[in-house]
Amino acid sequence: MATKGNSGDRKSNNSLLSIFVIAGLCGFFYILGAWQRSGFGKGDNIALEISKQTDCSVFNNLNYQKSGDAGMIDDGEQVKEFKPCEDKYIDYTPCQDQMRAMTFPRDNMIYRERHCPPDSKKLPCLIPAPKGYANPFPWPKSRDYVPFVNAPYKSLTVEKAVQNWIQYEGNVFRFPGGGTQFPHGADAYINELASVIPMDNGIVRTALDTGCGVASWGAYLFKKNVIAMSFAPRDSHESQIQFALERGVPAVIGVLGTIKLPYPSRAFDMAHCSRCLIPWGANDGMYMMEIDRVLRPGGYWVLSGPPINWKNNYQAWQRPKEELEEEQRKIEDVAKLLCWEKKLEIGEIAIWQKRINNDFCREQDPKRTICKSTNPDDVWYKKMEACVTPHPETDEVTGAAWQPFSERLNAVPSRISSGSIPGLSVETFLEDSRTWKKHVNAYKRINNDGLESRVIGKHPNLLLPDISFLKANILAVFRIRSLSALFYWGIFAFLFCCNHCRCNMEDILLEMDRILRPEGAVIFRDKVDVLIKVRRIVGGMRWNAKMVDHEDGPLLSEKVLFTVKQYWVAGENNSTSSQ
Repeated sequence: MATKGNSGDRKSNNSLLSIFVIAGLCGFFYILGAWQRSGFGKGDNIALEISKQTDCSVFNNLNYQKSGDAGMIDDGEQVKEFKPCEDKYIDYTPCQDQMRAMTFPRDNMIYRERHCPPDSKKLPCLIPAPKGYANPFPWPKSRDYVPFVNAPYKSLTVEKAVQNWIQYEGNVFRFPGGGTQFPHGADAYINELASVIPMDNGIVRTALDTGCGVASWGAYLFKKNVIAMSFAPRDSHESQIQFALERGVPAVIGVLGTIKLPYPSRAFDMAHCSRCLIPWGANDGMYMMEIDRVLRPGGYWVLSGPPINWKNNYQAWQRPKEELEEEQRKIEDVAKLLCWEKKLEIGEIAIWQKRINNDFCREQDPKRTICKSTNPDDVWYKKMEACVTPHPETDEVTGAAWQPFSERLNAVPSRISSGSIPGLSVETFLEDSRTWKKHVNAYKRINNDGLESRVIGKHPNLLLPDISFLKANILAVFRIRSLSALFYWGIFAFLFCCNHCRCNMEDILLEMDRILRPEGAVIFRDKVDVLIKVRRIVGGMRWNAKMVDHEDGPLLSEKVLFTVKQYWVAGENNSTSSQ
């Protein structure tokens, strides 16, 4: 009896010990899971903050199923099918409709600015690519050749034949690298500029090309490791921006009119105009003042063509010399008002440099109207003004020598280190850099469907928008079929919680589909409930999609959705399906 009693005690003790061990393990893994889910141990503090700001509990009651994809759902909701638009809309650009543009005033190029349709006029359908559309050639071949079927317009080959913009050869367009101001090629022209502007040592990295044509200047700047953002209006040269984008050169439809350029202040190292037909001296120098706003202190402005050196060229330009003389006088006066230093005038080229600080501008101060806005980066849909944007007051910005790109690539920007951007510290910037380095490495690692070989490294025109970009209504900033890939992080969660946004999720996704090439890719990174909603919508848009776990493990609510737009073109009547 005693033996049986001792055995029972041992069994009881063993049971209690097992219960304590199991309870301890459960508690440990619960705490570990909560810690991992928070992201604090994985360098995802920024993602956590975005999640906090956008967690409006829209889909709290959804039931998930584990399957081949992370976060698969079966809630019985039917996928909405988006039909193709009519073939006549292959070049549809919502906010740059030519017929609508002609109803607006021509003063100050207002009719060439963005005029978006009301909701009742939007096309809730998929814009087709031209029949036979071909994937662009890999870079750098795409700089020189574009398949004719991708942009089947020959007018520029006739109008600009003697200027070597573009030539039609068989089934391709060839771009010899010429321009109105450099008919013998962009290389020689760029090298002439580089004799004054430090392009060869990485000092100049970013450039803005106003009135870019087919963007050959920007295309050939890649040789100097300089990246140009090119823009031009959608005018009689209807396809010029389309050609630029098919070549793989970053470009947007845009114009210097009455609205500020959509770039923050001090964004570019260099700005350029080659016969861009912008009246620089008009409106009290307002357009030059806008260029001054987006130029870094110490940045360069290049103007080539009329009216530079008008004394020797007025007959060739077939313009009255008095008119050209007055035009250049106004430009020189505005440049002096802005305290720019003229570095060179040779032939038809003039180069000015913006001063690095206000020390050189004291005598001009009484003559200048200083902009009243305290935030020169607040530019979305804001009217352009004939006023001078003041230099930043911090020593870190005004007195610092320019660093080569290789050094400033990983350096903290002075506007952040100086504390001039509210809510953004050096620590958050460095954390964000580490986070994105980790994300990009993860994209390469989990890319099992050939996404990297098809997109990354093939074309330089990839787009990473941000929330402020979407709040401003992104329709028609780009031409049709302009991008090979898009990257989105945390944006749609913002839209779920936003009661004042002008765009809903379907609008954004339809616009993404419009500007994305056939077989182009989109990578979404967001909370799983948001990505499930995105996946359902794109399932009706002829996109293939696959969701994968966060690189830090399946316990994090943030997931990644890889999508690829299926190949289809005008004239096909394939049904929309998700594969």
